Amino acid sequence: MSISQLLLASISNPKKIAAFRLLPIGKVIQYVFFFVVILSLLSFVHFITGFKTDSTSIDGLLDYVENMEWILYPFAFIIQFIMTTLLLFVRISLMAFGGMLILKLLKRRGDYRHVWRTTAFAYTSPTILSIFLLYIGVSDGWIFIVTTVICMIYLALALKYYPQKKA
Repeated sequence: MSISQLLLASISNPKKIAAFRLLPIGKVIQYVFFFVVILSLLSFVHFITGFKTDSTSIDGLLDYVENMEWILYPFAFIIQFIMTTLLLFVRISLMAFGGMLILKLLKRRGDYRHVWRTTAFAYTSPTILSIFLLYIGVSDGWIFIVTTVICMIYLALALKYYPQKKA
């Protein structure tokens, strides 16, 4: 499946999100890095535009930075890419741990690796929503709460389709 097909299915169909647990890990990582690149680019654009507007109040800083743009911007993008990667993987891993608890409550079978893959796809809608909420000015705390709740709802809906434990 292509990234766009995975994206559309993970937004609209919890049953397919559950089936994506059987995808190879390489495809799942590729999908996660698709979001890492998008988030890094948006963060970098926000850094560039925010830095230009915020630094005009400090005399001389803008002149100093304009002479160093050739080195500042590549390092800024690399740091933002690394931090976005780390943050996204940690959040998916923590959500997958919560998914394991949901899996036990639903009395379903599944390994952590399967739940992690399902969580990576269940985190699609919250990621898109967080981008939207960030640009309309919602605080980071509220964005975190809303995305966590939505991800857990998507994850619970997907985990219903996991096989039941044998009695």
